[in-house]
Amino acid sequence: MNYKINLIKSNRKTFCLEIKERGVLIVRAPKSASKKDIMAVVEKHRNWIEKKIYEIPVVDESDKFTAEELAQMVEDTKKKLSLMIPKYSLSMGVNPNRITIRNQRTRWGSCSSKGNLNFNCLLSLVPERVMEYVVVHELAHLIEMNHSKRFWKIVEEIIPDYKEQKRWLKENGDGLIRKL
Repeated sequence: MNYKINLIKSNRKTFCLEIKERGVLIVRAPKSASKKDIMAVVEKHRNWIEKKIYEIPVVDESDKFTAEELAQMVEDTKKKLSLMIPKYSLSMGVNPNRITIRNQRTRWGSCSSKGNLNFNCLLSLVPERVMEYVVVHELAHLIEMNHSKRFWKIVEEIIPDYKEQKRWLKENGDGLIRKL
């Protein structure tokens, strides 16, 4: 193995393998998993890991967003969300509490149990339809705080093509996040 393994144990039932930066494998594992269990999962997926681990391009520091660019993205995202959130909140019958814009490396949005919504400032760089999907996704958590079938049905009622928007984020999002 010619790569670094970052292990994250949590209250989960399954393993998850992620590669978000070149030469680094993130292994998400149940708290109860032994080192032997973890290495067995890594070994089982060795071909996939070795194929993918070096596909991610190295980001040059000069490619990173500047503080000024990030500040502008926060402002741009606030403006766009100030129109989008009331529109979708009204149609979904929900009322979010506090709304925050951050430069997050792992999420496009999140919703707390208190009804607070957080959004990634990079949303100002994605297509409008993708941004709408993220907004509706987080607002749907005010109705259903999980990713059950019922949750996805709520999202689909508002954004029928949500799978396309989700795919866009999966295919293009990491390239933007790497520049943070």
